[in-house]
Amino acid sequence: MGSYKKNVRHTITCLCSFFFSLCCKVIDSLKLDGLEDEIVVILCELEMFFHPSFFDIMVHLVVHLVREVRLCGLVYLRWMYPVKRYIKILKAYVKNHYLPEASMIERYIAEESIEFCSEYMSKANPIGLPANSWHHKHFTSKWLRGVNIVRKFRSEVL
Repeated sequence: MGSYKKNVRHTITCLCSFFFSLCCKVIDSLKLDGLEDEIVVILCELEMFFHPSFFDIMVHLVVHLVREVRLCGLVYLRWMYPVKRYIKILKAYVKNHYLPEASMIERYIAEESIEFCSEYMSKANPIGLPANSWHHKHFTSKWLRGVNIVRKFRSEVL
């Protein structure tokens, strides 16, 4: 069925379930002890299935996540992912590496101005020449006026 045995898939699924339950917007404080015990068992099972070189010092930090939720509160309130994504956008604004802050500010203000103008202009009534005006008739090619173009396929010609 899959590339891993059933017990390995079950352990990885339990690890995913642990992270899912840890990152929920509402966590029952009574279930945190169970989560802490569960992650210890999951990591022990992973150590049985995978080679020891797979594990480094960072893997054991997962055990401390439940304690961190107890002390600091919900995970989604402390995530840095949205901040890091926005910093990536700001880094893309830098064109002058000698003065990166000024370059970021200049490009950010330019983008905000363009967004404001495009929003403002979308509400405005367009002015211009209608399609049947003199301008439209004058600038179409005089060689094609009144000519019917007929397209024939190769089978019709032969």
